[in-house]
Amino acid sequence: MAKEITSRSEDYSQWYNDIVKKAGMADHSAVRGCMVIKPNGFAIWEKMKAQLDKMFKDTGHVNAYFPLFIPKSFLSKEAQHVEGFAKECAVVTHHRLMNDPNGNGVIVDPTAKLEEELIVRPTSETIIWNTYKDWIQSYRDLPLLINQWANVVRWELRTRPFIRTAEFLWQEGHTAHATKEEAVKETLLILDLYAKFAEEYMAMPVIKGVKTENERFAGAEDTYTIEALMQDGKALQAGTSHFLGQNFAKAFDVTFLNEHQKEELVWATSWGVSTRLIGGLIMTHSDDDGLIIPPRLATTPVVIVPIPKPTDAITEVADQIIAALKAKGINAKYDQDKKKRPGFKFAEYEMRGVPVRLGIGQRDLDKGVVEVARRDTKEKTSQPLEGIADYIENLLEEIQTNLFNRALKFRDDRITKADNMDEFKEIINTKGGFVSAHWDGTTETEVKIKELTKATIRCIPIDAEAEEGTCILTGKPSGKRVLFAKAY
Repeated sequence: MAKEITSRSEDYSQWYNDIVKKAGMADHSAVRGCMVIKPNGFAIWEKMKAQLDKMFKDTGHVNAYFPLFIPKSFLSKEAQHVEGFAKECAVVTHHRLMNDPNGNGVIVDPTAKLEEELIVRPTSETIIWNTYKDWIQSYRDLPLLINQWANVVRWELRTRPFIRTAEFLWQEGHTAHATKEEAVKETLLILDLYAKFAEEYMAMPVIKGVKTENERFAGAEDTYTIEALMQDGKALQAGTSHFLGQNFAKAFDVTFLNEHQKEELVWATSWGVSTRLIGGLIMTHSDDDGLIIPPRLATTPVVIVPIPKPTDAITEVADQIIAALKAKGINAKYDQDKKKRPGFKFAEYEMRGVPVRLGIGQRDLDKGVVEVARRDTKEKTSQPLEGIADYIENLLEEIQTNLFNRALKFRDDRITKADNMDEFKEIINTKGGFVSAHWDGTTETEVKIKELTKATIRCIPIDAEAEEGTCILTGKPSGKRVLFAKAY
């Protein structure tokens, strides 16, 4: 099965597409730019969703659901917002079909034109803030901490499964606060939550930072981001948290009476991560033999394969192992399919990224051992059956830690300083990764560097130390370094 995967060194883009297909993650659909998320891919999204949902609720957020359709006039109320999304919007203009009088199937009924066109949501700030206008009257109604799990549509012309599709799944949080300080605190709280999820569950190291004015979310005052590095040296924006200030409150006239009965505008945030995280997981960990899933996001972290086929004795031991693992909260599968050979099963589970595989044959039982294969290093060992559940529990944590440390070393080895454009171009074109360089703070310089190198400013790291220097392009003064990279 691995031979069906193009190697990363040969064609990274094709390697990624092969993993998505062969590991049963997603498939093409009849709709251009949209994908079908297959059970193996959707199971990972469900694990991500469950953990993130718990983290949101643990910090006081609740879930709601808002309409898929947004009146066109709503997007016109916040100028920056509509400008940022105008080119990506799908528009509903009619509400009915009819049989073609010429017998050619169905056509749009020309008499069913909508009085006002509806936008298929690219994001929900406008429809939500129009709603919040009715929900918020007093300081007693604040803070309002709401999240929704939904699909959105952004009409992308160049698509790639999970990374960039016309329709994708995500969560979007929208909160309202009485003060600027509370809203900024919320924005940073969610940024930290996203970073914690990425590193502790996805085993994907990220850099927390703030976007430049040119890169920030349309309608935000500040956009905070977590940036990850993929194995091809390109960056991936993995999640964003936006401080919206009072822009949407002004646009939709959302005010409240404070404790002194004085009317004030509400302060806002919004934040989201999407199924793009699955693409990030694939490109952070997987290899030329297939997908690698961190144990904490694996639906089935352990699979047991009988060798060469199931017997009563093997099945009895497998059931005992599964029960012992279940008691520890670890899901395991016993593959009793007699139509497939053990070698095929080994390759299939390796392709699908199962973290730990156990092989049990009669000889193993006679010796009181089981063969343990770990997906991250492909190492195989024989382990005593006695205490095997404890061993596997520890092994899964070891694999989780190893995947993170391996990705962290890869990332850190590819953060390189550049002090002039020649160095910058050399690093971008040969080594890749993040380039730490001085920038004069202007959008003009930022755009020019992108034109010259295709690299963008990924973020200004939150923990960036003050350092006097000069911009790599203009030579103008700079107070700290920012991170550039080519990106998805």
